Amino acid sequence: MNQTLQQRRDQALGAGAQLFYAEPLHLVRGDGVELFDADGRRYLDMYNNVPCVGHGNARVAEAMAAQQATLNVHSRYLDEGIVSFAERLVALHHDGIESAVISCTGTEAVEVAMNMARIATGRRGVIATNATYHGNSQAVIALRHAATRPDDYPDVATFPFPQRFRPIRAGLDDQALADAYLDELAAAVQRLESSGAGVAALIVCSIQANEGLPDIPGSFMAQAAEFVRNAGGLVIADEVQAGYCRTGRWWGYEVTGFEPDIAVMGKPMGNGLPLAATVASRDLVGRFRGATRYFNTYAASPLQAAVGHAVIDEIEGRGLAASVSELGHGLKAALVERAEHCPWMADVRGHGLFLGIEMVDPGSEMAPDQPRAAEFTERLKGRGILAANAGAYANVLKVRPPLVLQQSHAEEFLSAFDAVLADIDG
Repeated sequence: MNQTLQQRRDQALGAGAQLFYAEPLHLVRGDGVELFDADGRRYLDMYNNVPCVGHGNARVAEAMAAQQATLNVHSRYLDEGIVSFAERLVALHHDGIESAVISCTGTEAVEVAMNMARIATGRRGVIATNATYHGNSQAVIALRHAATRPDDYPDVATFPFPQRFRPIRAGLDDQALADAYLDELAAAVQRLESSGAGVAALIVCSIQANEGLPDIPGSFMAQAAEFVRNAGGLVIADEVQAGYCRTGRWWGYEVTGFEPDIAVMGKPMGNGLPLAATVASRDLVGRFRGATRYFNTYAASPLQAAVGHAVIDEIEGRGLAASVSELGHGLKAALVERAEHCPWMADVRGHGLFLGIEMVDPGSEMAPDQPRAAEFTERLKGRGILAANAGAYANVLKVRPPLVLQQSHAEEFLSAFDAVLADIDG
C-alpha cells in the first residue's frame, strides 16, 4: 500500500520530493508525542518541533475551529485578536523588541528581517555561518549556498561556525578559540566592505541548529553581536527552531548569551497552522512598513491570532518551559553517560529538548560517520522511535520532540536507544 501511495505521490508532486526513511511512513494520526501509521503502529515522536504543544492538541484545534467558524479575514480590518497577540509576543522578548510583522513561514519571516536590516542600514551585505539554513526563497537560500558558491552571491559572506568539538585552531583555551572565530567574522565583514555591499546584518540561529548544535566557545555570540553593530550592521536571531521554549527558555538567544536587534520566529508558533513573525523595535518595523507597504493575504489574520494565543496559553498553563529544562537535563545526562562507554558517540550537546549526538569513526581521527548516524535513525524507527540525522556532516542524531514529552517517554526513548546500541555494537 505504501509503495502504491508513493508512486501516486511521485506523479502528483513530482519525483524527488523528499521522504524520510528507506521505507517511508504513512502516518494517519497524532496524539501528543505519539504518531500512528495506517496499520495502527504507534511511534514515539522524538523529532518534530512544529507541533510544539503536541499532535492533535485540543486547545489549539478548538481555537482554530471556533475562529474559522466565526470570522477570518485579511489584515486590512481592525481586529482585537491580532493586536493582542502581537503585544503578547513582543512582551516575551527583551526590552527594545516592541513591534511585529506577522507572516506565514520562517522563510518569509527571515526575508522580512533581511529587508528590514537593509532598509535601516542602507547596506546590502548579510553574514551567515558556513553551514546554516534559514529558508527556501531565492533571497534566503543564498545564505546557505554562499559558502560553496561565493561568486554567485556577492551580497552574502560566510564564516566557519563557532564550535569546540572541531575547533578552527587546536590548542586554544576557550576564550582564545572564541577570538579565533571572531577573526573569521571580521574577515567576512571586510569582504563585504571591500565589495561595496557593506554590512547590513549578521543572521544566526541562536543555537546553531543546522550546524549540529555546537558548543559555542567563550562569549562568542555576545562579542560577535557587538562587533557587527560596530561595523554598522544589525543582529538577527533566527528563533524558528531555537524559540518557543525549545531550550527551556523562551528564546535561544537567552541561552547563548546575546540580545538581537531583530528576532524571527516560525514553525512552533501555530502548532501546525502556518504562522511566523519578525519582531524588532518600533522604529525598525515602522521604517520597514513605510518602505515596503508589506502585505500578506493570510498573515495577521484573526485565525492566526486565535491559534497563536492558544499555543502560548498551553506553554504557560502547562509549565512547559520548566518541564523542558528538567527533562532535557536528565535526558542529556543519560546520553552523556552512554557516550562514555561508546567510542563512536563522540559528543552529546544541546539545550533543553533539542539534543545532538555526534557520531564518528573512532579509527580515523574522529571523522564524521554519516552512514552510522543514518543507520541509527533507521534502527530507531524500527523500534518505534522517530528521529533524524542532521548537522554540517549529517552525522549528528537530532533529538527534538514536542515540548509535551513526559518522563515515561524519555525512558522509552532511552530503552530503544540502548537496544540499537546493542544491535550495532553486537
